[in-house]
Amino acid sequence: MATALGRPADQCLGRDFKELCPVSQRISAESLVIHAARTKSVAMRVLEFAGLGGAPVACLIEARHVKDPAGDEQLVWVHALDTRNDLASLLIPFRLAAKAADLGLWMYSAQEHQLEWLGGAPALAATFPDPKTYLATVISAVHPDDHEAFRQLLRPPRGPSPWVRLRYLTQHDGWHQLAIQTRRIQLGCDGPERIFGVVRDDTKQEKRKKKTQAALMAERQRAKEVADFSSALITAATEQELRQVALTRLAATFGGTGALFALVDEGRLRVSTDAGVAMREVETLDGLRLDEPSPLPEAIRTGEPQFILDREDYFRRWPDGAGFPWLARLGFDYTTSITPLSETGNQPLGAWMVFHGNGHRPSLDQRTLIGTLADLAGQALRRIRLQQARVELATALQQTMLPTLPEHLPGLEVAARYRPSRDGLDIGGDWYDAFVMPDGTVAMEIGDAQGHDVDAAAAMGQVRASIRAIAAREPDPAAVLTRTNELLVTMGAARFASCTMLHLDPHDGRVTGASAGHVPVLYACSDGSHSILELPGGPVLGVVPDTDYREETFTLDEGSVLVMVTDGVVEGPRLTLEAGLERAGALAGAALHDGLNAEETADRILDAAVAEDHLDDVAVLVIRRT
Repeated sequence: MATALGRPADQCLGRDFKELCPVSQRISAESLVIHAARTKSVAMRVLEFAGLGGAPVACLIEARHVKDPAGDEQLVWVHALDTRNDLASLLIPFRLAAKAADLGLWMYSAQEHQLEWLGGAPALAATFPDPKTYLATVISAVHPDDHEAFRQLLRPPRGPSPWVRLRYLTQHDGWHQLAIQTRRIQLGCDGPERIFGVVRDDTKQEKRKKKTQAALMAERQRAKEVADFSSALITAATEQELRQVALTRLAATFGGTGALFALVDEGRLRVSTDAGVAMREVETLDGLRLDEPSPLPEAIRTGEPQFILDREDYFRRWPDGAGFPWLARLGFDYTTSITPLSETGNQPLGAWMVFHGNGHRPSLDQRTLIGTLADLAGQALRRIRLQQARVELATALQQTMLPTLPEHLPGLEVAARYRPSRDGLDIGGDWYDAFVMPDGTVAMEIGDAQGHDVDAAAAMGQVRASIRAIAAREPDPAAVLTRTNELLVTMGAARFASCTMLHLDPHDGRVTGASAGHVPVLYACSDGSHSILELPGGPVLGVVPDTDYREETFTLDEGSVLVMVTDGVVEGPRLTLEAGLERAGALAGAALHDGLNAEETADRILDAAVAEDHLDDVAVLVIRRT
């Protein structure tokens, strides 16, 4: 027993038998002893012990009630039986446990190179039809890519191996997906070591899983297509973009063979098509009045979707509409869905039509979804037309926001460029300004108010006007930014703004500058070199109260330029801020080296930013000391 317990005998004496057993076996060991003591009968059970080797030892333990020959104390005699001639008795508990867990059980003898099927779940018996099979035969049925994994199972570590998945070719029904876990166990104190494997057949589960995964992937793909469709409708900025979104997605999303897109223009239909509908059919519908006896005008006129099952259904509902050639498509296996582009409470602005062929009839859920997307399209169309009406107003507003730079500044050339964001209205929050201070210095500023809309432009105008008013009384850029920040915080401004402000003395080139969270200033020289000036300052304006901004003084040499930009010039989807600053600085240096003036330098920097396909506003202010 000491050998089985894996301890020296002197460490076992006087110890509780249960506590000497492995943790997993203590309950079984205790119940065995209690049963023998209470019933005064012989009890047997297979227990596992740690053993002195690497593998646990499975022993058939007998416990019987005995009387102490030296006294009256009742004792339980526990001893391991010799099972060398009956190893099968040690396997019975393993078989029962495997069967209860619906698993198969096999045993491998490394000396004989044989696997013996021990039973377990009856459904798994066909996997190993022969009770004993040579290892080479089993390996030949394992998928070649899984051979090494199977061999690893025959070399399990101390304790159970992890579950390993294998593809196994059976004699009757092809490939099975098996999951196997192995353990090394010694059968009896003096018995042989064997590798025991439990087998789970995941074939049906894998098929169900693959089928479920395929259905899930198809549903996810469909959900993604619908989400992309919805997103594209919501973000469409023009009628052309909306038409493109509808015609490229309608038929593909809803299993159609073709689609039409119709908009109402001065009481008549303007119809477009994808490649699935012939142009002659479009020409017949294009220009129809809304009072024509045809399903497309009726759907728009009434706001009610129309679903046409076949040609007979069409003639029954629109007997006067036989002259339309697209009726030739309404045969036995063609249906048509017509959905008005409307939103609740408003007259539809158009409709789309989807043809379904090959016997496909959209379900009620699909038709409901088509209607939901048509509502989104109607909302987008109304928004686009309203936005078009606002563009002229926005453009005029933007022009009023851009200042007129002072002319004929002695010793200086000043040039500015601005291009609004391409995201939404042609208006944004970037600004620049330059004006002469009472002491003769020239104040220059550039900034960026948060956003790309009318509110951003209004915030920009507010900040620029505040800076102008405060600068008239404050001689230093840092003080101007400090006062402006206090004003915006006190007002609870909804938008924050970044800004850089410089004061330049044209006579000696002395420059004093401060920054409120804005991008650095670029300094370029006539020899083509450039540097990046990180001005001191503080956070963006309008966020942190009680901020004191700092400033720095430096000299602008004759023939050199300062370039002030907003982040749209030096940052983009494919351009980091550091790379953008280096590029703009190099362009400015090259322009000076080529003898270009301030206007031409500003053009070169702006053109490079536009070529980068930036979506943000861009503003450039160039100051050259002559």
